[in-house]
Amino acid sequence: MTDIIGDNFSREVAFLKELVRVPSDNPPGDCARHAEKTAALLLGLGFKVERHPVPQALVKKHGMQSVTNLVVRERFGSGKGSVIALNAHGDAVPPGQGWRHDPYGADEKGGAIYGRGAAVSKSDFATYAFALLALKVAPAGLDGTVELHFTYDEEAGGFVGPKWLLEENIIKPDYAISAGFSYAVITAHNGVLHLEVTVKGRQAHAAMPESGADALQAATAVLNALYAERRKLAKKKSKSPGIGAAKLTVGLISGGINTNVVPDRIVMRLDRRLIPEENGGKVEKNLIALIKRAGKGKGISIECRRILLAEPLAPLPGIGRLVEPLVRHARKELKTHIAVKGVPLYTDARHYSAKGIPTVLYGAGPRSILDANAHGADEHIKLSDLKAATRVIAATLRDLLRSK
Repeated sequence: MTDIIGDNFSREVAFLKELVRVPSDNPPGDCARHAEKTAALLLGLGFKVERHPVPQALVKKHGMQSVTNLVVRERFGSGKGSVIALNAHGDAVPPGQGWRHDPYGADEKGGAIYGRGAAVSKSDFATYAFALLALKVAPAGLDGTVELHFTYDEEAGGFVGPKWLLEENIIKPDYAISAGFSYAVITAHNGVLHLEVTVKGRQAHAAMPESGADALQAATAVLNALYAERRKLAKKKSKSPGIGAAKLTVGLISGGINTNVVPDRIVMRLDRRLIPEENGGKVEKNLIALIKRAGKGKGISIECRRILLAEPLAPLPGIGRLVEPLVRHARKELKTHIAVKGVPLYTDARHYSAKGIPTVLYGAGPRSILDANAHGADEHIKLSDLKAATRVIAATLRDLLRSK
């Protein structure tokens, strides 16, 4: 049988390099240029590309500058079979310090491509596009539709990416495979709640502190309550392997006027990681109640503002139809044990799951996300892992679309 993926692998590597060379840092989130480059490359592969620009007001609401999501739909046979979505994101965190390679150079060295987004998740633009190309070249015996959903706001929460596409009824898949970053098949992940807490008091001269209302004193009580809650959460562990316990971190604190003035305003931002068994809305309600009880005092008021709420990903009925072929083909290609587990972070996959679409994460990556320096300096993807993931996705799609 012709090795379509092997024969086209030099094109796939060149495709990925072109994507890495176009910055798509988020923030600031000016990603339309990268989408245009991606669309041109997909057109060069013979795909029809839909461009879906997000209204500017909505883009700005979510702290970005420009977003154009891309959709490719490839129908096989009668088209009556399942619709399988392959979703990856083209935005990436800014490079930061410590790089030995040009973050936008797409340097190839030691069998790997280096650059920001090379692993997370521009690599899966390549994985998914060339897996679909393999089916397009040899479509015999297939029935159904494969869609590429290439979106641009995962680093900002996915609200104007997959969530917007789903809410606008632009996409309606039966199953979804979202970008991966390790050999494992991921079926669950954490959610996150970001809250901004503002404690307001009344300023006074430090010589007469009793005449004011000390916002820092009230904030200290809030902090004590939050750290007590964190100790409790350490015992609240998920049943999904790989997730661990719920987490709580206070990451930012600011406030005060001067050394000799009773502080009248303290602002804190906190991060509450949700395990799949939790509901974000309930967690938020209970946490705000805890904060307000702890900081209650004469002359003190507390305001809590949601910055971000990303619900966890939990396995849905029907997910086994995706997991079984992915594990089987990944074991064959990588010749190692393939775990089925959760990860303690959050991704765009949750937006598909929230619509009742069975969803997993799988794509190009090393044994673990740490091995790729994802979100770190010298982020990279091994070419061998890129090729293996492309083969696994193509073989899995063939199983899922095989006509009966």
